[in-house]
Amino acid sequence: MADRERGAALLTVLLLVAMIAVLAGTALERLRLTTRLAGNALAGEQARGYARAAEALATTKVTDMLGTSRDRVTLAGGWSNRPFGLPLPGGGLAVARVRDGGNCFNLNGLVTKLGPGVYTSTQAIAQRIQFVRLMRSLNVPVQSAERIAAATADWIDSDQDQQGNGAEDPVYLARATPYRTAGTLMADPSELRAVDGVTPDIYAQLRPWICTLPDAKPAAININTLTPEQAPLIAMLFPGNLSADAIRGMLLRRPPQGFKDASTFLNLAGNGATPDSGSGGLAVTSTWFALAIDVSTGGVQLQERALIDASRLPARLVARQWGDES
Repeated sequence: MADRERGAALLTVLLLVAMIAVLAGTALERLRLTTRLAGNALAGEQARGYARAAEALATTKVTDMLGTSRDRVTLAGGWSNRPFGLPLPGGGLAVARVRDGGNCFNLNGLVTKLGPGVYTSTQAIAQRIQFVRLMRSLNVPVQSAERIAAATADWIDSDQDQQGNGAEDPVYLARATPYRTAGTLMADPSELRAVDGVTPDIYAQLRPWICTLPDAKPAAININTLTPEQAPLIAMLFPGNLSADAIRGMLLRRPPQGFKDASTFLNLAGNGATPDSGSGGLAVTSTWFALAIDVSTGGVQLQERALIDASRLPARLVARQWGDES
């Protein structure tokens, strides 16, 4: 065989070897990636399983707490936001925290339910006024507050009848990226960011004060679990005759065993103040509890936020989401 032919044969063999090496390397990389993805999926599913175990523990604790004090829920015992851990195999840990989940402005209370999946905002005027008051106490300009309150009610209600200052489908469909109103209850407070008039700054101001309970009615504020810093949630219920500063003072005078009823609390105001009719009003018990779970295991970090319904016992989990609250 001529030298030229032997050189061509050698070159062909080298090219084949190189191609096989590339194919083998690609196959090994895909195998490695697949193995890693499978491992991550398994670790993630395991972390979710641990989170569900923490859910069961939290709902049991809520049930036990309410089973001994159905007439009054207070901060006695320091249960609110106190971390309780669930040790995991391999040195991991699941930490859960429970707090009152009803001390907030329920955005879904801006409508009332007419029938299955049918909601109207025409019968929730008082709630819209209270939402404006809350926003004004947080230094949201009055025009923006009125626009957001009306637009949020329009976002949730089932009709396309735009309220004054409100916004229905035509407003959103005219945008560069068009979309429609939900026409149903909000599932998460983050939906508020899509409502007309809500800017990132305003949403950041409102987020600690709002919630989306799965009920088309305002939340009742528990005066026995409310902190003095949350006084605006009570002040919004009154037509200007009970200030947030006055309410902070009243909450600081709360007895260790809590107030017996709302009238006992209001007597501290000394001016016969009464909340708006149609509001959720004041309560001394709680039926909603917010649950936060953080799981750390096998290099996996998992966050869960959930809502517990304790309107009847045993308490039960009614909503959950993975990730942070933003």
